[in-house]
Formats: sequence, C-alpha cells, structure tokens
Amino acid sequence: MVYFVGAGTGAADLITVRGMRLLERADILIYAGSLVNPELLRYAREGCEVHDSSGLVLEEIVEIMRRGEAERKTTVRLQTGDPSIYGAVREQMDELDRLGIAYESCPGVSACFGAAASLNLEYTLPGVSQSLIITRMEGRTGVPPLESIESFAAHRASMAVYLSAGRMEELSGRLTAGGYDGKTPAAIVYKATWPEEEVYICDVASLAATASEHGITKTALVLVGEAVTHQSYKRSRLYSPDFSTGFRTAKDVRK
Repeated sequence: MVYFVGAGTGAADLITVRGMRLLERADILIYAGSLVNPELLRYAREGCEVHDSSGLVLEEIVEIMRRGEAERKTTVRLQTGDPSIYGAVREQMDELDRLGIAYESCPGVSACFGAAASLNLEYTLPGVSQSLIITRMEGRTGVPPLESIESFAAHRASMAVYLSAGRMEELSGRLTAGGYDGKTPAAIVYKATWPEEEVYICDVASLAATASEHGITKTALVLVGEAVTHQSYKRSRLYSPDFSTGFRTAKDVRK
C-alpha cells in the first residue's frame, strides 16, 4: 500500500495525527527533500528505508513504490504542504493505477493556511472578501489562459500566490493591471511556520522592493487583499445576537 501524506506547511508539529502515524508505520519513506522539514523524519521508525525525491524523476519514484509493493511493504510518499496543491501527485497515482497498486491520500496544512496562522488573519472577512484564490504565475509549468493573474485580480478577492517569489516586479504589475489598486495590502511570508520564517506586510506596489530589501527570491508565499490588514470588515452574522440558527434563537443583549 502507498500513502500520499501531506507534510504540512513547515513546522514539524503541524503534520496531522494521521500523517504522523503513517510515518511511524512506514517501511519505505519517499520525501521531498528540497521542501519538507527534515525534522519530520524523526517520526519514521528505526530501519525505515528513506529516499529523498529531490534528485529523482517520476520513473525512479514509481519504481521504489513498485518494489515496495512487491515486497509487501508500506510506502509513504511525504509531500510538502497538502498533496492536492501543486503536489504533482496525479501522475504518480496514474502510474500506480497502471501497476495495480492501491493508494490513499492523507491531507496536510498548505502554506497559505500556515501563513494565515502566522498573520492571525481571516481570508473570508464579511464585507471584504468571501473567496480565497490559490494560484501561481506560469513558469516551466504553464497556467491556462483563463487563470491568469490579471483575470483573478479582477475579482479583488483574497489571493494566495505560490511559486512566484522570484518574479515580484512582474507579479506586482500584473496584479495592478488586473484590478488591484497599488495600495492594496499584501504580505510576503517566507517559509511559513518554519523556525526561520519571515513575514513582511507591504502593499501590491511595493512587493518587489520589499522582497529585494530582505533578499527573498524563493520559498515564499504572497498574500494579497484587504483581508491582510483586516480593516473595515463587517461583523459576521453567524454570532450576531439578532441572528437565529438551528442551535440558537435571536437574543436581545442591549443593556
């Protein structure tokens, strides 16, 4: 059996309990060494066969899984963040389907949620934004034309931009071209929740200057939108005293 496990956003204790227990059971562990916190390897039992996938190609990774299955071993594929976000897991799963090897997924905390925790922010503030757009700029991996930065910026919703830290000036220009004002709040979060985390609040217009000042060129997430500075939002109706739910009737709390 192969398990795709989300390692979480960085901090070793932000892996799920299920993910930790799967690591403890693993006979073979394949982890993304360029991105996964090596502290997580401490959860692996003594004698576990460990492979760093940063130097491997798809065929080599699948061959390790195939061999493990032939030997009736439990294999854990430890992915950064959550496997479903930029994890390149579908191609691995398709190969396992072809080989008739069973697999399951265990979710993890993605970087945008680790960054939100570090900033104590809520992406979906009433009256500000009720949507979170998770996206990236195109690089060696393309982006469908209808999912351009400009098209998403037109919504002025909360946005988390992955894998674009080395092109801040271009990102800033495309965000403003799409519809964000240059003064729209933004944040750069380097290695969210890792011990070496760095967080900088700025605005869309100053993204490039802020990144340059602090030497940030990779492994950083960019957050954009009014929710970053959590001002001018409306109180949620969910806990409003004049709002009834299936569990609570409206109350008069005036004194």
